[in-house]
Amino acid sequence: MTEIKLLALDMDGTLFTTEKTITEENKQALKKAQEMGVQVVITTGRPLKAISYVLDELNLNNAENYSITFNGGLVQRNNGEILDASALSFDELDIIYSTLEPLSLPMDVISDGTVYSIPSHGVHSQYYQANPMLTFVELDTLNDLPRDISYNKVVVVTEADFLDTQIPKIPSELHKAFEIFKSREIILEIMPKGIHKAVGLEILTKHLGLKAEQVMAVGDEENDVTMLKWAGLGVAMANGSAIAKESAKAVTTKTNDQSGVAEAVEKYIVNGE
Repeated sequence: MTEIKLLALDMDGTLFTTEKTITEENKQALKKAQEMGVQVVITTGRPLKAISYVLDELNLNNAENYSITFNGGLVQRNNGEILDASALSFDELDIIYSTLEPLSLPMDVISDGTVYSIPSHGVHSQYYQANPMLTFVELDTLNDLPRDISYNKVVVVTEADFLDTQIPKIPSELHKAFEIFKSREIILEIMPKGIHKAVGLEILTKHLGLKAEQVMAVGDEENDVTMLKWAGLGVAMANGSAIAKESAKAVTTKTNDQSGVAEAVEKYIVNGE
């Protein structure tokens, strides 16, 4: 097996326990990987601002380390320096809004660490409960959105059962124009076409002079599928979705609450199995 030089880690359902904490076992395993010269890269749908405390906890919050944020929309050093960026245009937001609004799906537009929330038919976003560290601005309509900012992505955060009922009603035209996927039971994400975690990883590995075969990616959800397939070793969590497990080359025996990340690191990086 090719020696792993970069570890791409999803957060929710992977590195995080159900309580949004990182187990001591996971921390120690990641420390071992770093001591072996492995680049540990948080690969998430969140902005850098929302993960800075995690980077602090893992001793990654410096210019020598990198994160892939917004599901591949931003590739950056952890000091904030951007290597590559993709964003949506206002016209694209208008297309998305005109599709979501009749379905009573609230729309959150994320710009760096700020969330602009637009309700739909009285249904308000639940994103604040999912990620309270960000700054939230309530708007009445899409036209109230500032035009001089970057639109990194759109999310829909609402009750899981209602979301699952409405997703099949999203027309195929929207799927053709954008990347659309669930990242959690209550979250649907909409990204620029062609932007996903594997794209961010490819950009970063080229920057670092590495190849896909030298990458291990660990994830649990639909938004992790592209990186699980792209990496030399894609590892799905025991608690992962069916599509994540089908897309991976290996599946942990332990869940996120049982330090499944540590299991994968020990097995494939430390012991080189």
